[in-house]
Amino acid sequence: MSASSPSRLAAFLLPALTAVALILLWYAFKAVLQVPSFVLPAPHEIVAAAWEERTVLWSAALVTVRGALLGFTAAVTVGFLLAMALGFSPRIKTSFYPLILVLQMMPVTILAPIFVLWLGQGLPSIVAITFVIGFFPVVANTTMGFISVDRHLRELFVMCNATRAQEARYLRIPGAMPYFLTGMKIAGTLAPIGAIVGDFLAGSAQGGVGGIGYMTISYFSQLKTPALFATGLVACVMGFLFVGGVNWLHWRLLHSWHDSMVKKE
Repeated sequence: MSASSPSRLAAFLLPALTAVALILLWYAFKAVLQVPSFVLPAPHEIVAAAWEERTVLWSAALVTVRGALLGFTAAVTVGFLLAMALGFSPRIKTSFYPLILVLQMMPVTILAPIFVLWLGQGLPSIVAITFVIGFFPVVANTTMGFISVDRHLRELFVMCNATRAQEARYLRIPGAMPYFLTGMKIAGTLAPIGAIVGDFLAGSAQGGVGGIGYMTISYFSQLKTPALFATGLVACVMGFLFVGGVNWLHWRLLHSWHDSMVKKE
């Protein structure tokens, strides 16, 4: 057994044991205080409700995932392209970056009704809300990456008569990649949250079922508390899978060459 095996085993067992302890504490809390299930359902009731509503929850999760993926993809693409413009042109950065920071401070609860007014309820508004939430971390981090390239390396490229395209391809973009992927990880963490908030503020049941946020409102209005908690369980699983995918992409692109990911011997 390698030296790292005990630490890996502990990294798995400790969270699992903590989760079991919290579940037992949950049951004890309900039993001692006699908390009714419509206020706080037991874990097995939540799992039973999730199974009973599995068809609806699955369809709702697909709606939310679609909104999260579309908004996240748009945020990453537009954010990267805008960051390139800001990083390569000091005039563009001076002109637009302060305005971007101001727009970042606009609460999404104010933007949501505007998006509904412009785009209508449903997927387009959900995508727009997810886009806004994930866009700013990508722009801010990637722009910092483009302007943080080593000055000595830039001077070396100038000495070698490299074109701007060569400088961008071989120096600036690789140098900004860790910053971009960090912004992408932040956006990936926020994307499922943004999609659920979008469901909550601008979702609809067009097509037969709404997203997770919309179903939260529906179950709350019907006082289906176990099903309401089940939407939270589905949201946690969905967010875990989404963020796990983004983290895998981050590792896949950096592990073979960047110091932050290369294993030390």
